[in-house]
Amino acid sequence: MDQFSRLANPVADGVPITVEFTGGLDMLFSNKRKHSISLPAADENGNPSNMAYLVRYLCNNLMTDRRKEFFVVDDTMFAAQANTNSRRLRSISRPGILVLVNDADWELEGEGKYILQTGDEILFVSTLHGG
Repeated sequence: MDQFSRLANPVADGVPITVEFTGGLDMLFSNKRKHSISLPAADENGNPSNMAYLVRYLCNNLMTDRRKEFFVVDDTMFAAQANTNSRRLRSISRPGILVLVNDADWELEGEGKYILQTGDEILFVSTLHGG
């Protein structure tokens, strides 16, 4: 095996990111505000890890509280709404939770479609609990 075959394989190595929960959301995640995680680089379908996958990953692997409804609606932060004109689905953030990707509102980054990058900082703020 030469030195080039040992280069980082993003699918195998994962995507190191920081996730922070404030405004009371930390209670759902072991009462810990900041988590450094290595998210698998691909979701269960082999697509690059995006924000929608991160939310599923957090619920299945990091959330310690059973009350998912404080973080997600129907196991997702997004409610799919059919656009009657085009049959396309659009995602809407969970009411009461502000989501920032590298200090920018996730709506500017494409919401659930944003593909996570090494070093991203994701912040979830509950505005209902003093966030």
